[in-house]
Amino acid sequence: MRRKAARDRDDVNQPLVSSSMHSETDRASRGPHPLNTVSFHGVAAMLLLAVMWGLSIPATKLGLETVPPVTVTVMRFAAAAPLLLVLVIGRERLPRRALTRVAALGVLGVGLGQVAQAFGVEGTTASVGTTISATIPVFVVVFAALRLKQPVTGRQQLGLLAAFAGVALVAMGSGQNPGGTPNDSFTGAAWLLLSAVAIAFYYVWSVELTEAFGTVAVAAWSTLLRFIAMLPFAAWEMWHVPIRITAQAVGVAAYLGIVVTVAGLFLWLRWLRTVPARVAASVQYLQPVVGIAAASVIFDDRLGLLFALGVILVLGRLALAVTTRRAPEEAMPHE
Repeated sequence: MRRKAARDRDDVNQPLVSSSMHSETDRASRGPHPLNTVSFHGVAAMLLLAVMWGLSIPATKLGLETVPPVTVTVMRFAAAAPLLLVLVIGRERLPRRALTRVAALGVLGVGLGQVAQAFGVEGTTASVGTTISATIPVFVVVFAALRLKQPVTGRQQLGLLAAFAGVALVAMGSGQNPGGTPNDSFTGAAWLLLSAVAIAFYYVWSVELTEAFGTVAVAAWSTLLRFIAMLPFAAWEMWHVPIRITAQAVGVAAYLGIVVTVAGLFLWLRWLRTVPARVAASVQYLQPVVGIAAASVIFDDRLGLLFALGVILVLGRLALAVTTRRAPEEAMPHE
């Protein structure tokens, strides 16, 4: 069971995690990775995954046009949870003793992370949302150092500072969110930063659970439990905030839940079985590029010089994260 769960591990939120969880004995037993390069199918899978995950922020922005943040998130989980449970029931069991930890981690980590992300996207542009969400690996490095005792190299520390500087430049150079004020843009950026921290927290602190019980089981039950926990908040929001459940909003929820969360998770896990994790991590570079390009087309986001410099700093930080000699060995999927 433990060996199977380890093979299924991914990360996340978004791609991204890192942990040196496998023992040297496990690595030796698996032998060298069968591929050091990516095949045509591997490249196609990487591009597809980058598009699927990269479109998540622009899609959320579309959903928020008629549905408020908490309700959008609940609709997303409502689409994802049944599919995940169907896929996991009878295959991977989650002991009752683990339910409390999974529920708490799901609510505090990804539940808070997705709601904060929705509030952030509502308060700023989709381009800003995409760029700041790309900082999740930055916080993964920090939390991995705290939780998993992974060392943080000088190069990683430099990259961390670069990423924060990049986020600041992105917030200043993104322009005003349509219909909002400059202050709204900074508030939205703050929500997005909180989202990145929460999702990274979930990825790192879920390492032990996913190793013991499998990524799919933990993802399925944490999604269901945080969906249930958020229902009262969504009900309150729907009572106090005008809502129009349009075909566009339903389509966005279906895309985020089914394509980004469920299909993205399984495509990521399948891909990790065929290419080295370090190669797989390159999807981190493509995801924000896809999201920013889509946002500029769909919402006509104006991207100034400060924004461009900020994006370069953030992506440069990702480069330092995956090229460092002691890079993480496993990544987790972006939800």
